[in-house]
Amino acid sequence: MADGWLKALGGDRYEVKSAGLEAHGLNPRAVQVMGKAGVDISNHTSDVINPEILNHADYVITLCGHADEHCPVISNPRVVKWHWGFDDPAKAVGTEEEIMAHFCEVRDAIKARIEYFLTEGK
Repeated sequence: MADGWLKALGGDRYEVKSAGLEAHGLNPRAVQVMGKAGVDISNHTSDVINPEILNHADYVITLCGHADEHCPVISNPRVVKWHWGFDDPAKAVGTEEEIMAHFCEVRDAIKARIEYFLTEGK
């Protein structure tokens, strides 16, 4: 979702690379809630982090605690690494309505954080 928001809101200002510790496939609930917000991520992929790309990035942003704790070591001291702690919506439990509500909450929180990043650079 963060990848989709940054591409949608940041335009060509940033080259966005999105990856995780493991490839789990694209979550259909994420695709659905982003589509409801007007952002199509249906062609995105689930990729594993490439340490080479990490060390050539300007920014590395982790979104959940597991990723922050297990992110590969970044040896380039010029890379700015931030952790934006969000609950992983894929781990939400409850009724389908409750799970989708959690996806929407996380989607909206990520959007707000990216809007702040784009205006304040943090």
